Amino acid sequence: MASITGTSMSMTCSINQRMVPSARISSPNSVSFAIKGKTFPSIALQPRLNRFRVSCTAKPETVKKVIDIVKKQLALPADKDVTGESKFTALGADSLDTVEIVMGLEEEFGISVEEESAQSITTVEEAAEMIEKLIKDKN
Repeated sequence: MASITGTSMSMTCSINQRMVPSARISSPNSVSFAIKGKTFPSIALQPRLNRFRVSCTAKPETVKKVIDIVKKQLALPADKDVTGESKFTALGADSLDTVEIVMGLEEEFGISVEEESAQSITTVEEAAEMIEKLIKDKN
């Protein structure tokens, strides 16, 4: 069952006569959920150029160190905007540059990156997440 009233919409689904999660969309930017009558906090949505976005789970200080190493290895100017979402190729890195970045990360963080893992790193965020995983596994 679905209903639309003004700027809000409610949806409830039932399978085999059992209630499953329902969602209420009160505006294009807010969604709230209820399961078996229990309501959960609303989720605020932000427009992002019609694409799915995953936030970085690495610590900000790890991301900052990775950014510094990437800028150093690629000889980027200090005012060059590099974020967690920055792709190495978009910053001008080729495969040799990526190897040098990984070597710099290994030296800075005291880790060892397997060749297979090194080849899968394409962004600053991926590098930071991999570093934190390796450090956690090491301890």
